[in-house]
Amino acid sequence: MNALIKLLDEKLEYIKHEITDDTIKIWVESNKLEVVCTYCNTPTSKVHSRYERSFQDLPLQGKKVVIIINNRKMFCNNPNCNHKTFAETYDFLSSKGKKSKRLEAEIINISMNVSSIKASNILSRHVAKVGKSTICNLLKKRNENNK
Repeated sequence: MNALIKLLDEKLEYIKHEITDDTIKIWVESNKLEVVCTYCNTPTSKVHSRYERSFQDLPLQGKKVVIIINNRKMFCNNPNCNHKTFAETYDFLSSKGKKSKRLEAEIINISMNVSSIKASNILSRHVAKVGKSTICNLLKKRNENNK
């Protein structure tokens, strides 16, 4: 399982997993020694607190996947930074994203040739729980980025 998690990010460590019905929940945490402040780019290793953050990822063996990160909130070491704390971020996930970027790409791929309602039905059965409004929002964001 750890090798699968490393496909998302080399700095993630597998903690445990749980399979219930059609869903696999995987708990992970970052093993980065330093994290860069998202506001001023100053590196820090001082942890403020931890919290769980979950998101959906691509299915595995026909089961939906939810990844739960034991995310860290960090102190910024830069006295000139306007923010004293910040949350650890990841390249594979938008700042407030509930779906991995690779899952969003798959949603867009499936949704390109069918209605949002049909795509929602297909995706919810086989890939991830996705509503038609989420599909519309992803397609709209994709079109804005392609302009």
